Amino acid sequence: MSEITEVRQLGDVLNQDIDTSSEEDLSVPAAAVLKKGEGRTLKKGGLWIYDNEVASVTGACRDGDIIGVQDYDGYFMGYGFINRASKIRIRMLTRNSSDERVTPALIRARVREAWAYRKKVIDTSACRVIFGDADMFPGLTVDKYGDVLVVESLALGTEKIKPYVLKALTEILAEDGITVRGIFERSDAKVREKEGLPRVKGFLSAPFDTNVPITENGIRYIVDVREGQKTGFFLDQKLNRLAIQRLSEGAEVLDCFTHTGSFGLNAAKGGAKHVISVDASDTAILQAEENAKLNGYDDIIDYYVADVFEMLPGMEEQGKKFDLVILDPPAFTKSRASVKAAARGYKEINLRGMRLVKPGGFLATCSCSHFMEQEMFAGIIREAARDAHVRLRQVEFRTQAPDHPITWAADDSYYLKFYIFQVLPAAF
Repeated sequence: MSEITEVRQLGDVLNQDIDTSSEEDLSVPAAAVLKKGEGRTLKKGGLWIYDNEVASVTGACRDGDIIGVQDYDGYFMGYGFINRASKIRIRMLTRNSSDERVTPALIRARVREAWAYRKKVIDTSACRVIFGDADMFPGLTVDKYGDVLVVESLALGTEKIKPYVLKALTEILAEDGITVRGIFERSDAKVREKEGLPRVKGFLSAPFDTNVPITENGIRYIVDVREGQKTGFFLDQKLNRLAIQRLSEGAEVLDCFTHTGSFGLNAAKGGAKHVISVDASDTAILQAEENAKLNGYDDIIDYYVADVFEMLPGMEEQGKKFDLVILDPPAFTKSRASVKAAARGYKEINLRGMRLVKPGGFLATCSCSHFMEQEMFAGIIREAARDAHVRLRQVEFRTQAPDHPITWAADDSYYLKFYIFQVLPAAF
């Protein structure tokens, strides 16, 4: 694995002289021409063009430049940034109209639309403001934690538009009375290597304390934007965590793969009698314990550093039972090739989890991999219930919070599947 380079200051977007109202054309006079019959993802509404779909590139351009895209017959399909080092050869920024040029003003309008959408659908005190393709900014993620922004850039072309996006966002937030005090970059995912990019993290503003306080669902957290997973916190489960509160009154709760403790904390806020929270990471459990103390729940929640796959069978042998079991594992598969192996892991933890639920109790279970499709995940749960000799009554099915919108033309934007079941004795 390549090393992650941390730079104290990668730049200072807040103080850069960027005119976000400019109509300057950011593209170069070059065009990619598709092979006949190709561009299928694009024509279905997606934004990606793969390397084997491009017949030729006319005009001078460098990787990362924004160029025009034409179908084999000359039909103009939009503008996107090219990267000949990546299998995703072009990521589109506009569609169809040659008049819709990629300008700072267009970027600002897109950012304004993204922020306006979040204000309508979610509590924006901590939320995802930019979600890649869903906001027509492929390869770019921006999360807001109070007055701090955390950015993840996963595509070469994104590096060109990133300063414009962040500058526009700080200006638009200021219109709502939100002064951004700092920006931190977490572009340290291994997938950047496929774009020919180094893995980096560091400040895009003057340095600040990277332990950032937020409040979600009435619970306080300290988010470590420098060392936490992804951008520091899993915002996509916000409303799913809230759903746990109403199931927790007086309950004995088992919270597996707790990370920094968020599901267990929501159970405690909902009135749980006792919570056991488990994670394999020492660092995560230490942070979870601090979050519990911050909210006054440290006398309700017990934390354990353990492998869930090893702990659940041991609990079953001891005859332990819970009113609510929560399974929030990391993605067991990050490619189609490993889906079958992942299915075995999902079945194992769901089978074990069901056996630990008291009759009439509840199971909350999820998958955060878009390769684990909903139908397959449901089938795995059905098989686990059969082998555990229980009946499942579905309470509800959920996906990711709406600040992580699912774009039906982009399959990878739909990744989180979250079920709540009541677990009942078998009918035979």
